[in-house]
Amino acid sequence: VQLQASGGGLVQAGGSLNLSCAASGRSFSRYVMGWFRQAPGKEREFVGNINWSGDSTYYADSVRGRFTISSDNAKNTVYLRMNSLKSEDTAVYYCALATRLGGISQGWYDYWGQGTQVTVSS
Repeated sequence: VQLQASGGGLVQAGGSLNLSCAASGRSFSRYVMGWFRQAPGKEREFVGNINWSGDSTYYADSVRGRFTISSDNAKNTVYLRMNSLKSEDTAVYYCALATRLGGISQGWYDYWGQGTQVTVSS
């Protein structure tokens, strides 16, 4: 399985960005796609995830109400819509695939994308 994250860039505080994660290779009937991020000097942290049917999402408290995860199974792509961005959202964002039940822990996830940089200027 290959995951390709894209859409990062530089945005002003209060602005929005859309990230995409395209999956290719082996397919799974049930999975969870997660988004994580790692800011400079900090550990990688959970942002949110979505289940295989797209009807269940879960978010970290720090992004809930500002970020939205959606999926398009026909395109094998998961999206992360980020609104009201803050400087503390600056990080490398990673998408990841869990082939079992996915949670907030990185250990649940079997495959990882290469990351895309998001920089929010204040």
